[in-house]
Amino acid sequence: MSTNDSTQDLEVPIDYDDRAHRITPLQQAAASCTGAIITSLFVTPLDVVKIRLQAQQKISPGQTKCFLYCNGLMDHFCSCSPDDPNSRWLQRPSHFNGTIDAFIKISRNEGILSLWSGLSPTLVLALPATIVYFVVYEQLKNHFKDKYREKIKNVNVYQIQTPLWIPLVSGGAARIISVSLVSPLELFRTKMQSQKLSYLELNQALKTLVKQDGLIGLWRGIFPTLYRDVPFSAIYWMNYETIKSIMGVTDSKPSFWVSFCAGAFAGTVAASVTTPFDVVKTHQQIEFGETNLYNAGDKTKKNRSTIDVIRQIKAKHGVKGLFTGLAPRLIKVAPACAIMISTFEYGKVFFNKLGHQHDEGSDVTHTPSYVSSDER
Repeated sequence: MSTNDSTQDLEVPIDYDDRAHRITPLQQAAASCTGAIITSLFVTPLDVVKIRLQAQQKISPGQTKCFLYCNGLMDHFCSCSPDDPNSRWLQRPSHFNGTIDAFIKISRNEGILSLWSGLSPTLVLALPATIVYFVVYEQLKNHFKDKYREKIKNVNVYQIQTPLWIPLVSGGAARIISVSLVSPLELFRTKMQSQKLSYLELNQALKTLVKQDGLIGLWRGIFPTLYRDVPFSAIYWMNYETIKSIMGVTDSKPSFWVSFCAGAFAGTVAASVTTPFDVVKTHQQIEFGETNLYNAGDKTKKNRSTIDVIRQIKAKHGVKGLFTGLAPRLIKVAPACAIMISTFEYGKVFFNKLGHQHDEGSDVTHTPSYVSSDER
């Protein structure tokens, strides 16, 4: 092969969603797992500081209610009880005058590792949830792309732009599946922590729950999460693919910084649009946790519906109340989305190169699977 031919081959963009260049589901899982760990390490300190600032204002020493902890990937119930070993970091005596002051005082007085308090128990569920989410999204997206491209004849794969409905539907469906799989596990984990149950006692408690509410009882409290996360995921992936296209990247490899910027912007848009769902979800999940998991509420009192929560918030605070906490949410969500997607995209490229290095050693040549016979 001549030098000119080699140069032309190098200039051909690689479609990492094409069958010839796709990585395996196991490699997708490894890429998403790495992204989840890195995201959690960067974002957790933001939430620890936020919770500590809120705790010094709202939580009294004898209070046993719960709060929501988020490591940048998913929310978890945590008890405010001093007896709960997983929330002792919340009870440490301190007074902070703001976010920067909290970072400095926690690092200086409690050690730098205190900024990652509570990370380990949440990673137990955050990692599998993130892996399922990203792998399912990739599988659905590629399946829909295959079907779409099969309908387009004699068109170079690199000239095909992905319809916006594909990432929108794939993102929403992937979130439904991941949340549905993890929700019972979150219920088990929180039940064990809140009531200090052994595995034998947990088994009996779950049998009682199933007997009272049926199997659907294992998914109690899931709907507030779905109301927020499904629209978020659909909007996020649709905007991410759109921004990549605007920046001149279709399905070929986006650079790390293209992925980072596109992920941050898409996450900002999705978080802004779905903030009312986040506010309502927080109200409903706290009520559910207090009543059903931490025995701090009236169990005979029915949890409020989404419409009831919206009406009450509007009555007390107006429409502005539905966007409470938008700025803190964006500060956390935007970098979390940026770090997660750029790391995941980099992982896809890394594993693809590993696979093609092996193919080169075996003298195997791949041809894009959607290039027409004339082009081949």
